[in-house]
Amino acid sequence: MLEHVPEWLGAALHNVRAGHSKLAALKLGSESVVGAGGMVLTSAAFENGEELDPSFTADEEDAVAPPLEWNHIPAGAQELMLIVEDPDAPSPEPFCHWLVWGLAPQRGKLMEGEVPPKVGKNSYQNSEWLLPDPPTGHGPHDYVFQLFALDTMIDLKPGAGRGALMKAMEGHVLSLAILTATYERGGTDIDDWDDIDLDDDDD
Repeated sequence: MLEHVPEWLGAALHNVRAGHSKLAALKLGSESVVGAGGMVLTSAAFENGEELDPSFTADEEDAVAPPLEWNHIPAGAQELMLIVEDPDAPSPEPFCHWLVWGLAPQRGKLMEGEVPPKVGKNSYQNSEWLLPDPPTGHGPHDYVFQLFALDTMIDLKPGAGRGALMKAMEGHVLSLAILTATYERGGTDIDDWDDIDLDDDDD
């Protein structure tokens, strides 16, 4: 329900709806860290709230992750961590599309299709950008890019799961920047989602 999405998170999102209460940003962030220090996350491929180009989704055979840029990293940050989630997935936990860490705590970017320093397991248990492929007839889904500036280094090897990463981040978030893209497509049956492992405690 919408009342489970606090005002500070709603203000950082494009189009608030109930599923946003499942985002990592709500579990790890707070009103005091959103945009702290002026930290921002942008993409040359889309504006906040705009639709993803098919070249970043399951609609194209050679699709890759979109380019991203970040700036105004707060003092004291030791590492940056990126989580990309679909909160509109019909599941208890958001559908995790990308877990990236090991990013230097300074102004930087990931080029289109660039392989990040460390990548964790997405909801398909693969360590890569999981192509957006929402179910037929399910309407537009949000893909929420959440960049966290941490006051510590994450001591986890590539391939770690969402649960392990979020546990390592607890109490260490200095700033949070959010960027949202949307996508709607056909060709996937909603029932297919029932077999996907969305265990939040994966390591």
